[in-house]
Amino acid sequence: MKKKLVVLTGAGMSAESGIATFRDSGGLWEKYPIEQVATPEAFHENPELVLEFYNIRRRELLKAKPNAGHYGLAALEKDFEIYIITQNVDNLHEQAGSSRVIHLHGELMKSRSTGDESAVYDIDPEQPDLHIGDKCEKGFQLRPHIVWFGEMVPMMGEAEAIVRKAEVFVIIGTSMNVYPAAGLLRDVKMNVPVFLIDPKDVSTNRYDIHHIRKGASEGVEELKKLIM
Repeated sequence: MKKKLVVLTGAGMSAESGIATFRDSGGLWEKYPIEQVATPEAFHENPELVLEFYNIRRRELLKAKPNAGHYGLAALEKDFEIYIITQNVDNLHEQAGSSRVIHLHGELMKSRSTGDESAVYDIDPEQPDLHIGDKCEKGFQLRPHIVWFGEMVPMMGEAEAIVRKAEVFVIIGTSMNVYPAAGLLRDVKMNVPVFLIDPKDVSTNRYDIHHIRKGASEGVEELKKLIM
């Protein structure tokens, strides 16, 4: 029986693939204030700006490729029952071959109806932009399938249940400052080994974490040596 390995990934996971981070110096929040592009109020007040912000992100994603860290996690499926819980809205984990991925903050390559949250659609990579006037079959405007600030995180309950069953827990490239995702560490049982892959210091409420001070690609390679 394979061990359950649960991995929580953040922006640092995809940084090596050229995906812009939000909180680092020079990150997206310095160029685009949260209030203007990542809240329901922003979409109500200036939907054109919000749609274009995510159109730009989508075009960037379509040029990006998974890095060695993404491929390394996918390869671990041979030896572990691995679940990836990601705060990232890109699809690089899936591109690399990971089969169990939970997106806490939504998915950039999907849209959904503003009038029916269950109406979610894949976005055609050949026509990746969303525009005013793009509507679902019920006539409601489409919006990015993204969890904006102030909105509920619908996949949180499923993520918490998976973390409680973890036999190994790994954190990669996240500041552990964004809630509710950062609270998942509290759901890890105390006897479960926890690994943190990040070149920077990350503040947590646990003192038994093995910190691998490397980026995602090198860090996942070292993780394999420690858990195999």
